[in-house]
Amino acid sequence: MDNVAMVAQLMLLVSVLAQAAPLKPAEMAGKQAVVETSKGTFIFDLLPEAAPNHVGFFIKNAQEGAYEGTTFHRVIKYGIIQGGDPLSKDPSKIAQYGTGGLNRLRRELSGESHTLGTVSAVLAPGQPDSGGLQFFVCANPQLALDGQYSIFGRVVEGIEVVQTISAIEADEKGMAKERVTITKVTIRDTPPPVVDPFATATADELSTYRAVLETTMGEVEVEMLANLAPETVRNFLQLAAAGVYDDTLFHRVVPNFVIQTGSPTYRQTPLTQKQAALIRTLQPEFTNTPNVPGILSMARGDDPASATTSFFICTGECRGLDNQYAVFGRVVRGMDVVAAIGRVAVAGEAPETPVVVRKVRVVTSTIYHLPSTI
Repeated sequence: MDNVAMVAQLMLLVSVLAQAAPLKPAEMAGKQAVVETSKGTFIFDLLPEAAPNHVGFFIKNAQEGAYEGTTFHRVIKYGIIQGGDPLSKDPSKIAQYGTGGLNRLRRELSGESHTLGTVSAVLAPGQPDSGGLQFFVCANPQLALDGQYSIFGRVVEGIEVVQTISAIEADEKGMAKERVTITKVTIRDTPPPVVDPFATATADELSTYRAVLETTMGEVEVEMLANLAPETVRNFLQLAAAGVYDDTLFHRVVPNFVIQTGSPTYRQTPLTQKQAALIRTLQPEFTNTPNVPGILSMARGDDPASATTSFFICTGECRGLDNQYAVFGRVVRGMDVVAAIGRVAVAGEAPETPVVVRKVRVVTSTIYHLPSTI
């Protein structure tokens, strides 16, 4: 037997031996991988029902620290990121990046698809049974890859980190020009769902909360009028607590009328995957409540059921808006800040100098709010 044949036979033997999952099914169920990188952290669910050998192999190597110090050496902008090659720990071996850690696992195809955040095993060109340590993550759906690669995970948090890595500069071969290192991979049990404190709150309970808008011109504190629009208040508090309103411009100022903010279009930083998932259209909760200075209402389009995140604060008498927009809050502190924003110089209706909502804090009022009489 010549050397080439011996090598081929050994590779096949290694591949066959590696098929036995190093962990029992119960040890792989309900697990997540927390991938810490020099660009941020992302988390993906492991899918043992789709590729048990790949999941078991990944868990074993992660727990042994095999991925620490490796890099995402190959990137396609908003396409994929590829990493895990043990050779990438050594900067002097850059010419060999992408060739290490393969030929350990046979392919495990399933009904899973390469949707956003899919994690799959890298293969050597033309060798379907060459999976191993290397993996790639989809920064956007890559459905053309279905039926070719073993899918063993899917990102559930931090997809924006994956997309940021994918967008770093690369050479003509797709090799990243910036070294993005995996500092640690932790395997953990999938945590239980976070309980939303507002999801089941009554209108009276929702009315005990206040929102503090931290703006570049000062703070504005708002009481919630949940007796008027309970679902609008619930939605606003959920968005605020999740940071959806942070870093958002006051994009519209109409003197002696309204100031408006809250639109993701005017957010200075992108929404995360979790934040974006919270945005929905709201059913109208219109009342005859007077739109007077200090009143907050949801903005909308022509469709009465088109409100999502954007809201306005009246700086003047806005009585023509009564019973057409959902009134959900009232300024109780910082009306001088509201008035000052309403006086900024504008080009059309856009402030010439940006006024930003840096953060919206949700706090509990020290005084229980009885149903409002307005």
